[in-house]
Amino acid sequence: MTESASSKPPRHATRFWVGLVLLPIALAVLVSLGTWQVKRLHWKEQLLAAIEQRSHAEPLGVIGIESALAAGEAIDYRTARASGRFLHDKERHFFATFKGQSGFYLYTPLELEDGRFLFVNRGFVPYDLKEKSSRPQSLVEGNQQITGLARERLSERPSSIVPDNDETGNIFYWKDLDRMATSVGLPVDLVLPFFLDADATPVPGGLPLGGVTVIDLPNSHLQYAVTWYGLALALLVVSIFAWIKRKS
Repeated sequence: MTESASSKPPRHATRFWVGLVLLPIALAVLVSLGTWQVKRLHWKEQLLAAIEQRSHAEPLGVIGIESALAAGEAIDYRTARASGRFLHDKERHFFATFKGQSGFYLYTPLELEDGRFLFVNRGFVPYDLKEKSSRPQSLVEGNQQITGLARERLSERPSSIVPDNDETGNIFYWKDLDRMATSVGLPVDLVLPFFLDADATPVPGGLPLGGVTVIDLPNSHLQYAVTWYGLALALLVVSIFAWIKRKS
């Protein structure tokens, strides 16, 4: 038994050869993760450049935005304009925080000349001014010209941690366009399939505060790529030193 045991390779030698076999696999995984992040970096830079261009272009009218949608073009953050009459009795409230203050964005249907409707995010009001009766100056009448940024509708709740919309209490936690429309009796087929976030043009009485749209898409892909490539390089260096040490 002593002779058989002595014929076995030392345990540290076994670990070395196992590590040597696994090294190419680990390097391949780390390098592929780094390369994937580089590809994501290029994609994000192109996306940010496109958004920058759209958000500073000449405003498109409603028909222009519809045409872009029909052509499969992205309309998110595209400068746009619309005119019509606000239906303040059908105002919907989206719970939000603006400049550190809790309150609501006012999503109000704008009745267009052709009889269709466009939900406009008119801007922010503080929490205690949720009810229309507390801010009569915000209920502008007559034809209004609105300029801002088009926003794409959401197809579903963005996350399971987002609460369900409280239609009875008129508090929306995610922008469900169809439910915003049906909850105030608007036919969905007459509601345009996008939103318009109003710009910061002052309004009578100062409320709501427009220009609430924040374009802030994080771009940390370069950092992630450097991290994965750095880990691959560190692993390679450590493996080389281990090989040299074993040979010396």
